[in-house]
Amino acid sequence: MAEITAAMVKELREKSGAGMMDCKKALAEASGDMDAAVDWLRTKGLAAAAKKSSRTAAEGLVGIEVQGTRGAAVEVNSETDFVAKNEQFQAFVRDVTTVALDAGDDVEAIKAAPLDGKTVEEVLTNNIATIGENQSIRRAKRLEVSNGAIVPYVHNAQAPGLGKIGVLVALESEAGADVLEPLGKQIAMHIAAAFPLALDETGLDQDVLERERAIATEKASESGKPAEIVAKMVDGAVKKFAKENALMSQLFVMDNKTPVADVVAKAGKDAGKPITLKDYVRFQLGEGIEKEESDFAAEVAATAGIKK
Repeated sequence: MAEITAAMVKELREKSGAGMMDCKKALAEASGDMDAAVDWLRTKGLAAAAKKSSRTAAEGLVGIEVQGTRGAAVEVNSETDFVAKNEQFQAFVRDVTTVALDAGDDVEAIKAAPLDGKTVEEVLTNNIATIGENQSIRRAKRLEVSNGAIVPYVHNAQAPGLGKIGVLVALESEAGADVLEPLGKQIAMHIAAAFPLALDETGLDQDVLERERAIATEKASESGKPAEIVAKMVDGAVKKFAKENALMSQLFVMDNKTPVADVVAKAGKDAGKPITLKDYVRFQLGEGIEKEESDFAAEVAATAGIKK
C-alpha cells in the first residue's frame, strides 16, 4: 500500500475542497493516485468538480490579438510571475501573438518564423539568456471568419492584450460591428467565467465523457435501485454533464437562464442578419500544468530524513 503523506493530503484538499480525513481516505483507496482519489471523492459526493482550472501553476502571460477577421491567442510560460511583469517579456509575447496570426496554431512553425531579423526561437533563446529565467511558447490558436468578427477579451489584463485568461470569439455574420462586438464581448466574458470544454456537445472529448459515465455509474450503483433505473440515472448524469460543459447549451452567465445558443439566435433575429457562433478559444495561464512548489521546511525535513 502506498504511503500517504501530509503533503499529498494537502494537495488533494486544494484540488477537491474535501475535508482532510476524506482526502486521506480517498488517497488510501486510490493507492496514492491523485486523479483516482479525486474521482473517488466525486463518487462519494465529496468533491464538487473535476476541473482544475483554478489551480494554474505555471507563470507567464496569455497574449490576444485581432486583425480584421483574424485573431490569435498564444500562451508563453515563464518560471516566475516577476518575469511576466518584465517589459521585454511582455513585448515578446505581443510579437509572438502577432506572428501566430500568419503562422497559425503550430508552435514549431511559430518558432521558425522570422522576428526582428532572427527566428522567434532565436529571440526566445536570447530572452532566456538576458532575463535569466527559462521561458517557453506553450500553445497557440488562430481563429478566422470569412465575414463577421473575431472578438477578443482578456480577463484582468496586466497590459493591453496580455493577461492570465484570454478569450477569442468567432462570429460569422453580415451584421455590423455595432451588433457583433458587444455580443462577442458578452459571450467572451461568459467563456472566461464558465470554462466550456467544447463549442457543442458533439465536440466534447469522448474520454472525458467516459470518465463521467464511470463516476456516475459507481454513484448510481450505490443507490440500491434496479439495474434499469441505474442505467437511466447514469444516462441522465452524463447528459447533464454534457449540457453544462458545452458552450452552446450552457446557461448565459448574464442572466443564468438562457442557453448561449438562444442568446446568439435572438441577437441575429433582432439584427435581421443570422449570426453563427463559429468557434472560440479560451487560454488560461498554466492550465493543466502542475509545478512543484518550493517548501523550505519540507526540503530541510527531507534532507534530515524526516517525513512531513
